[in-house]
Amino acid sequence: MTIEIQGPSTLLQVFDMPAAVRFYRDVLGFAIANRSPTYAIKAGVELFHWAMLRRPGAEVMLNTAYDEGERPATPERPRVAAHGDTILYFHCPDLDAAYAHMQEHGVTCVHHSTARYGMRQLSFRDPDGYGIVLQHPV
Repeated sequence: MTIEIQGPSTLLQVFDMPAAVRFYRDVLGFAIANRSPTYAIKAGVELFHWAMLRRPGAEVMLNTAYDEGERPATPERPRVAAHGDTILYFHCPDLDAAYAHMQEHGVTCVHHSTARYGMRQLSFRDPDGYGIVLQHPV
């Protein structure tokens, strides 16, 4: 007997939830599908600890890395450095348009190249330093 399993849902620990949501929603086109209750409102922005974001064929969960009142003033270097090992790969059929879109949103792209295994790729990092690769077969 086999079990049915559908796509993974990656959970990322984020330093600044509003910044992370803005990036995944406004730059990458995800929508908030679910989230935890608002625990505060600062400068007109609702603060919450967890969110599930979706777009067709992709899902990402974000969780605050620190509980309320425990977050340091700036991101901790060792934590951010550890994010370098995490890369999310997404299928993207028009990398030229994606590159232009990222540039319009001020996202620094690491490279726009073809991997030796035949995937054309566009690489960049989210606000927390997690790697993101948009790719399409050559």
